[in-house]
Amino acid sequence: MFRFRTITAAAVFALSAGVAGSALAQTTLNFAHTTAQGSHYSVGVQAFGEKLAELSDGKFEIREQAAGALGGERDMIEGLQIGSVELVYSSTGPLGNFAPETLVLDLPFLFKDYAAARSILDGEIGDELLEAVNAQGLVALAWSENGFRHITNSSRAIDAPEDLNGLKIRTMENSVHMEAFSAAGASPTPMAFPEVFAALQQRVIDGQENPIPIITSANMWEVQDHLTLTGHVYSPAIIIASPSLWDSLSDEEKAWFEEAADTAVAATRAKVEEDEQTGVAMLRERGMEVIEEVDQAAFREAVSPAYDTFVGQYGDEMLTRIQAAQE
Repeated sequence: MFRFRTITAAAVFALSAGVAGSALAQTTLNFAHTTAQGSHYSVGVQAFGEKLAELSDGKFEIREQAAGALGGERDMIEGLQIGSVELVYSSTGPLGNFAPETLVLDLPFLFKDYAAARSILDGEIGDELLEAVNAQGLVALAWSENGFRHITNSSRAIDAPEDLNGLKIRTMENSVHMEAFSAAGASPTPMAFPEVFAALQQRVIDGQENPIPIITSANMWEVQDHLTLTGHVYSPAIIIASPSLWDSLSDEEKAWFEEAADTAVAATRAKVEEDEQTGVAMLRERGMEVIEEVDQAAFREAVSPAYDTFVGQYGDEMLTRIQAAQE
C-alpha cells in the first residue's frame, strides 16, 4: 500500500510538472497597433504570429491588440521601453520623438513611388535608420508600410493648396508633418489616432490625412465628405520589440522574430497594394467626393518650408542620400 501511494504521488507530481512545463513552454506576447482589426497592420500581425508559431513549434503565441487597445502610438512605444507591451506596429508619426534621425522619412514628396521607398528602406539607409531607433533603447525589427498619404475633410473640396487655408487638419504627433501643413495654410492639430474619428464626428477638427488603407479601414466616409489624392507623404511603418523581450531570447529565437517580421512586412505591403487598387472606388461608393487630378507641383511649393526647417535643425546628409538614391 505504501509503495502504491508512493508511485501514485510520484506519477501525480510528474504529471503536474509536465502540465506546468507545457504552460511555461508557450509564451503569449501582446502585439499592439492603432488600426482596426482586418487592416493592413492587422494582416501583418497575423502573418507575424503564424510564422513565429511555425518557427518556434508553438512556443510563442501572438495576441493582437488592435484599434488602440493599449493606447496611441506614442503610448505604445513608451510601453515597449518599460516592458508593458512586447511588440508594436507603428507609423513614423511619434517615432521622431524617440529617434530624431527618422524624421527625414516624413518630409513631403520625398519618395517618388512605392518601388523607390521600399528599395531605400530595405537597403543600407533603412538599416542605418533602424539602428538609430535601436540606439534609443528599442529593438527595431523591420520597416513596413502605410502608403502614400492623402487629405480628407468635411468642409470643402480641396483642389489647390489655398483650399487648406484655415482648416483644422489632424496630423500625426510629428513636427515635420505639422510644419508642412502650417506652411500650406492649414491649422495642424496633432492627435493620437484612436482619438481622430470622434474628433471628426464632433467637428473638433475639419479633416485628417492618411493613406487609403487607413482611410478605408477606419470608415472615414462616415465622418468625411471629401478626399483629395495629394500623395503628399509616403508613410512607412515600423515593427518594434521591447528590450526586455529581446534580452530574454536566445540567438535562435531572435532569428525567428526577425524572419517573422519580414513575413509581416510582405503581408502588409500586399494588403496596402490591394487597398490602393480597390479603396478609392469603395470610398466613392460610400459617398465621398474624390479629387484624383492634383497639381502636385503647387502642393510641393506650398509645403517646401518644411525642408528648410528640417535641414536647419538636422542637416541634409541623410536627405541628400535618399534623394540621390532615386536619381
